[in-house]
Amino acid sequence: MRILFLNPNATASMTEKVAAAARAAAGPRTVILSATNHAGPPSIQGPADGEAAEPGLLALVREREAEADAFVIACFDDTGLARARALTAKPVIGIGEAAMRAAAAGDRPFSVVTTLSVSVPVIEGNVRAYALEPLCRQVRASEVPVLALEEPGSAAQERVAAEIAAALAEDRPGAVVLGCAGMADLADAFSRRFGLPVLDGVVCAVREAEARHRA
Repeated sequence: MRILFLNPNATASMTEKVAAAARAAAGPRTVILSATNHAGPPSIQGPADGEAAEPGLLALVREREAEADAFVIACFDDTGLARARALTAKPVIGIGEAAMRAAAAGDRPFSVVTTLSVSVPVIEGNVRAYALEPLCRQVRASEVPVLALEEPGSAAQERVAAEIAAALAEDRPGAVVLGCAGMADLADAFSRRFGLPVLDGVVCAVREAEARHRA
């Protein structure tokens, strides 16, 4: 199958990171495609950025609909998800929903660690929309700007790690969800470091898309 990952923001290095994580997770018969919304903001931090990203994102769905068997919106806010689903009969998966549903499997409680506080209300709204409030212990901000995750040698990774540690101490979750596509390369290392599942939406979206294709 062919899965097209759509990055709603205009940062191509993030698209490349997401695509690499998706390819590492994909099965041998899955082809990972990717596209960057060059008409979007450099990053999506809060509802205003999400609104600015939607037109270009939806244009990509229309323009590339024939290329893919499934689409993945590679923003944890699930930017434009409902409107994108209305444009095509093919599956459209948001990495936020995919990760949170995977974390909640078996009624497992989870916490979300995202970037900035401005993103928290959007994610909390999605938690309610997905009927996951009983299992989501908290949506927490690490106060790491999205683009700091792209800077070699920055302290961003350790700031995210510190917030995971706080979540474990205060929320007592059974899993932690990384609330940003720019964290796609951190999940495995954090799972080993903290000794519990740390889930990334990119990998979860690949697995969901492949499972739907097999069904």
